[in-house]
Amino acid sequence: MTNTTQNTANSTATNAGPGRILVAVYGVFALAATGRSIMQVAQSWPHPPLPYLLSALAAVVYVVATVALALGDRARLALATIGFELFGVLAVGIWSYADTARFHDKTVWSHFGQGYGYIPLVLPIVGLWWLLRRDRADRADHAV
Repeated sequence: MTNTTQNTANSTATNAGPGRILVAVYGVFALAATGRSIMQVAQSWPHPPLPYLLSALAAVVYVVATVALALGDRARLALATIGFELFGVLAVGIWSYADTARFHDKTVWSHFGQGYGYIPLVLPIVGLWWLLRRDRADRADHAV
């Protein structure tokens, strides 16, 4: 690979530049959501309420997004995962306000991530912005 090709590949990787911060934040959320969901499901086993299972789903989404972003060359997987994350945060956020009886205990995505300072709502928006920005830069580099 030539030096120019290497620089282009590095500059459009999802884990380059500010993308490293995104990987770190996703990593923290992967750990936090995994820990929370394991605790919630274990304490309520064998009949965990739906919100606890949704926390487990959020944990899986954060782990997959972290890995996809960290590898740097899995933009499609990262885009799909983070798009699903945004849908999940919005759907569970609305659902948790509409059906408060079912969401008696906070989860990662309930109330749009209120328990986490609304970062679960903002994070996928930033993630999608970063991925789309990287994709445009990649296409511009290939057009030259």
